[in-house]
Amino acid sequence: MAKYPDLYEWSLSEAEKLGHVHFWRDSYKENCDCARSIEKGIRNNYDGMHLNSEFMNDILEQYGFNRVNFVLANTIKYKSDDGRFSQENKEWADRFYVPQDEVQWHFAVDSHPGLVDLCVNQVRKQWQDKGFFDKSHCIAGENIDYEDKLLVLKPTALTDEYQKPEFQLFYATSGFGCQPEKTGRKVAGFYLMDDTTSSISRERFYGVIRDECIPDWAKEKLEQINSDESENIVIGGMQQ
Repeated sequence: MAKYPDLYEWSLSEAEKLGHVHFWRDSYKENCDCARSIEKGIRNNYDGMHLNSEFMNDILEQYGFNRVNFVLANTIKYKSDDGRFSQENKEWADRFYVPQDEVQWHFAVDSHPGLVDLCVNQVRKQWQDKGFFDKSHCIAGENIDYEDKLLVLKPTALTDEYQKPEFQLFYATSGFGCQPEKTGRKVAGFYLMDDTTSSISRERFYGVIRDECIPDWAKEKLEQINSDESENIVIGGMQQ
C-alpha cells in the first residue's frame, strides 16, 4: 500500500500556535479533494433509485482510511441535526475528533445525506473486514501498569500503510505513560511485528491484550523476548 499524505487532525488556530500551518494547509487541501471525489462518485453511481456504494473502495484506495473516515465523520458532525444519517453512524462519527471551526464545511460532503449514509456503511464494512483488535480483546480496567506488557494500539493511531492487526501489537518497555497515575503519558517500546521502536501516548492504546487473544506468531515472539531477558539477568556482578 502506498504511503498517503499525513492527516493533520487539529484546527488552524492550533496549527498557528504550533507553527504547523503548512502541515494544516496540505492536509486541508487533501480533505477537500477527498470530499469532492466522494461527491463525484455519488453522482456517477446513483441512478435515481439505487446507489452502488462500492465506488468507495476506490476512494479508500486513493485517500486511505484515516482521511476518508475523517472527512465522513466531519460531514456527519457538521450536519448532526439531519435525521437522514442513521443513529449508528452518528455514534460512529462521535468517536473521531474533528475540529469545529470556520472551515469545517469546506470538506463536508455536499451530497444527499441518505446517500452519504450509505457510503459510511460501505466504509465501515471495509474497516470491519480488516479484523482489527478492539477493546474487547483487552483486560478490563483503566489503572493497569503497561510496563513489560503486550498492548493493543488503536488502529486509527496507525498510518494507513500499517493499518493491519499485527501492527496493533506493541510491547511496552518503559515510560511515565506505563503508570496510569503519572502525569507523563508516553509509553516507550516496540512494535512486535518488526521490532521498530517508538514512543506513543497512553491514550492511543486500548489496553493490555488478554492471553487467549494473543496470536500464535506473537506468542512465539514473546517467548523469545522472555528467553533473551532471562539470559541477561545479572547476579552478583556476573551475567548468568
